[in-house]
Amino acid sequence: MFFNSSRSIFDPPTLLESFLEAPARFILRLLYHILNSLRVRPKPASHPIRVVCISDIHSKTKEIPDGDLLIVAGDLTDDGTPKDIQTAIEWINSLPHKHKIAIAGNHDYWLDPRAREHLKAVDLSPDHVDWRDIHYLQHSAITLTFPSHGDRQLRVYGAPQIPKCGPDHFAFQYARDHDAWTDTIPADTDILVTHTPPKYHLDLPVALGCQHLLQEIWKRRPQLHVFGHVHAGYGSRVLHWDEAQRAYEVGMSQRRTRGFIRGTLNIRLWICVAQVAVYGVLGLLWDRIWGGKAESCQLINASLTYNSTGKLGNSAQIVMI
Repeated sequence: MFFNSSRSIFDPPTLLESFLEAPARFILRLLYHILNSLRVRPKPASHPIRVVCISDIHSKTKEIPDGDLLIVAGDLTDDGTPKDIQTAIEWINSLPHKHKIAIAGNHDYWLDPRAREHLKAVDLSPDHVDWRDIHYLQHSAITLTFPSHGDRQLRVYGAPQIPKCGPDHFAFQYARDHDAWTDTIPADTDILVTHTPPKYHLDLPVALGCQHLLQEIWKRRPQLHVFGHVHAGYGSRVLHWDEAQRAYEVGMSQRRTRGFIRGTLNIRLWICVAQVAVYGVLGLLWDRIWGGKAESCQLINASLTYNSTGKLGNSAQIVMI
């Protein structure tokens, strides 16, 4: 009702639109983000590893900072032909990072046999790609060793699938109510790389991310989760596996919250607001005053493409773990 109907679902609403559309949910999100931003961020291990995260390059290039590990979280291309994918590979391979990991995204059509059928015959040549020195992960994992960092090892798992958000020819799509994640992520995963975000986190208010992925990372609790897909969700966040986090997600999942009246009178949502306030302050005191160490996961939405502009307006993100 209050939203600009001509806006793409991939573009963020204004703050005023968000408030008028769902006041209690707006307050829930604002309170959660403020309290979460004040908490202590995870400290890197001894011999910290510099991880550089990018996603959604869409057949473009830009300067990328050096690091020990480069992660590319999908949408290497716009048109998804093997030629386009190979061009993106050659650029990624030219970067100086010792280890490089990439997964596919919904625009990388040729890498999904089902989406490949929608490509024109002229675009199917060559019939292969050469990943060079890049570790391409598609529902698979790899253990990387860093001899110059005390022989530390990181176990990385990557998967490209996303909840349906566009035409049928998009790659690696599944029905939004389908569970494509439960028990798919190995228990020993240190870094998780997906194309879709977990629902409600570095996502949009329309929640393009996946609820089942969110449930799976609660179970597996990796140190770092890198993704893209929702360009407007670009940024970083720390998830603390506590009651404030759970109350926020329960509140965000409430139905019948849209519209100024319904969005103001939803009692269950206001209960979640109160729980986020109480548990969030307790978590903040635990971190800042009592010196406690809460179990957490760093989230990175690494999209280089800025909103729906088609331009690489965002910077690569760097995480020390």
